[in-house]
Amino acid sequence: MRISPKPADTYPWYLQPFFWNQRRKYGAVLGSARLWARTPKVFLGVAFLYGMIDRRNSPLPPVLRSLITVRVSQLNGCRFCVDINSATLLKRGVAVGKVEALDAWQQSDLFSESERVALEYAEAVTLRSEAIEERLMERLKEHFEDDAIIELTALIAFQNLSSKFNSALGVPPQGFCRIPPREK
Repeated sequence: MRISPKPADTYPWYLQPFFWNQRRKYGAVLGSARLWARTPKVFLGVAFLYGMIDRRNSPLPPVLRSLITVRVSQLNGCRFCVDINSATLLKRGVAVGKVEALDAWQQSDLFSESERVALEYAEAVTLRSEAIEERLMERLKEHFEDDAIIELTALIAFQNLSSKFNSALGVPPQGFCRIPPREK
């Protein structure tokens, strides 16, 4: 990492429940969280925002949310995010082959039409958000209600924030997902 995180037990008491939950869920405090927590108020804001986006009653199915987070992470070159989000995608029941095909989803028949349009939108927002074409929005509306499109856009924006933060600071993967890279 380009900036060293402090030991987890040196952060304010009110962040300790977050770290406890990460130890319970992942077996360790996330390196990314230890960096965000260097500015505790920013960490709380990011944690709260993520909790609101990745909640059980989201209008977006959990698998779709994970597909989007992995793809945005791939586009931004965040190895940590690809690692943790791919592990979540597998836990949500997606086959390994589909996870492996995500970086070339356009050439794969493993993705549904709604997943395809959401992935296309995620790529457009990530790579050229000022150039979202009306036809793409029309296609999104064929599969998603307006509120779901708002949440999808928020998820993509959040994952861009997270993956760009982690990538810029060199947060390494923590070994959550052990899928070997595909030969190209």
